Amino acid sequence: MMMKKLVGRGLIVSMLALSIQTAGAGMIGADKAAAQADRSMVVSVLTRAETASQLQAQGVDTRAALERVAAMNDQEVSQLAADMKSAPAGADGGTILAVVVIAAAVWYFAFRK
Repeated sequence: MMMKKLVGRGLIVSMLALSIQTAGAGMIGADKAAAQADRSMVVSVLTRAETASQLQAQGVDTRAALERVAAMNDQEVSQLAADMKSAPAGADGGTILAVVVIAAAVWYFAFRK
C-alpha cells in the first residue's frame, strides 16, 4: 500500500513538472518577411521542371543549386530575387536568359570569397 502511494505521488509530481510549457511569440520585421518571401520565390523557380531542365543543360545540378541558395544569406537571396524579377520575360530568349542569370548568380555567390 505504501508503494502505491509513493508511485502515485511520483506520477503526480512528474505530470505537474512536465506539463509546464512556455511559449514565446513575437513579431518579425518586414525585412525578415521579405527575405523569406524572396527565398521561397527563388526556390520555387529552381524547382520548376523547365528551370531544372535548363540548369541541367548548363551542367548545374538542381539539388546543388538549391543547396547553394540555402547557404546564401538574406542579402544575397534578395539580390538574386531582384535580378530574377528584373530579367526580361519572353518566349524563348527570356526563359533562357532567366536560367542563365539564376545559374550565374548561384555560381557567383557560391564560389566568391
